[in-house]
Amino acid sequence: MSLPNPSSLANHPPASWRAQTDPVLILGAGLMGRLLAASLVEVGHSVRIVEAASPTAPESSAAHFAAAMLAPLAESAVAEASVVAQGYYALSRWPTLLASLAEPVFFQQEGTLILWHRQDAGEAKRFSALLAAVGERLPHLPRPQPLDAQALAELEPSLAGRFSQGLYLPQEGQLDNRQLLLALLAKLQQYGVEVEWGSPWDLERARAWQQQTGGWVLDCRGLGAQKEWGGQKLLRGVRGEVVRLYAPEVVLRRPTRLLHPRYPIYIAPKPGHLFVVGATEIESEDRSPVSVRSALELLSAAYAVHPAFAEARILELGSQCRPTLANNLPVVVEPSPRLLQINGLYRHGFLIAPALHDAVLEYLHHGSCRLAQELGIPFQVQAAPLAGESLSPCVS
Repeated sequence: MSLPNPSSLANHPPASWRAQTDPVLILGAGLMGRLLAASLVEVGHSVRIVEAASPTAPESSAAHFAAAMLAPLAESAVAEASVVAQGYYALSRWPTLLASLAEPVFFQQEGTLILWHRQDAGEAKRFSALLAAVGERLPHLPRPQPLDAQALAELEPSLAGRFSQGLYLPQEGQLDNRQLLLALLAKLQQYGVEVEWGSPWDLERARAWQQQTGGWVLDCRGLGAQKEWGGQKLLRGVRGEVVRLYAPEVVLRRPTRLLHPRYPIYIAPKPGHLFVVGATEIESEDRSPVSVRSALELLSAAYAVHPAFAEARILELGSQCRPTLANNLPVVVEPSPRLLQINGLYRHGFLIAPALHDAVLEYLHHGSCRLAQELGIPFQVQAAPLAGESLSPCVS
């Protein structure tokens, strides 16, 4: 799979799209809902956005707890090639999307650091072999750079003498998820769009709105749409757990991943000496608080990377479930004309959101699935605007 040129669509300014007046109803005010709403209102659509949760319950949103790492090469060891392609496309899109926001959002592309302890050298060898295999399949990807102790100290001075080797994955980045979510809300408010909190709409109610207005419906509810996807058999939750730390004595310039055969851990630095520490995934829809065992593992791993984390202050321990389909891939489905279901972003929400965003807008504005095809986004569209018409895949 080759990467498309983002300038073919993504770098066109909003004014290059023809003026739009069709009303759009968006179900869900998570990452995808806010991102799409902000772009649609900017090009002239009348946008209405409804959200089941209350504005005082941010823990209901998976995006609120995310580390927001933009690491397609790191994910390539375990993710499909299409997700990697979408991630690299999104890396070039995030600066443009963020530039349209009035409020600043932290974003950087300092790469990803991969570390391991001596006893986990076997896991590092396995990980390196996976990256090498991905490089053969996708030769356009940047190559991981092996680091010895000296190179590691030059790249991340605060870790000098703590690890004898590592891997550097260039071009990867991250952003501040909470700053982004707030900045998107602020942009909507600038255009007079207020989220209707505490409004748990289903597709039946959305279709009734559509009959009255003739507009589009974009269903971005994630797990909130689980019943309409056939329950857990098709759309399940995958639990993620994170701890947010304030560690003024720790300086890390880039996201760091600690390889371990049982619980690979990431540390994502945010502005103001804040750090998000988490594990990749747990196959469970349990949304209860973080267990003592998980907290100990997360905190011990952070301490093992940098002893100064011992004096860090625990600001938050949180958990949330990410919406995941059977193949762990995102999908866009049009079950009826002008109604799009966007779901299954799994743990790759911030990594691939701009790719889904652009593919949806291209279809909504131009009726085209070109970008979805280039990026391997499963995009099933209504073959014709007839009741009962079967779906035909835009991307197989």
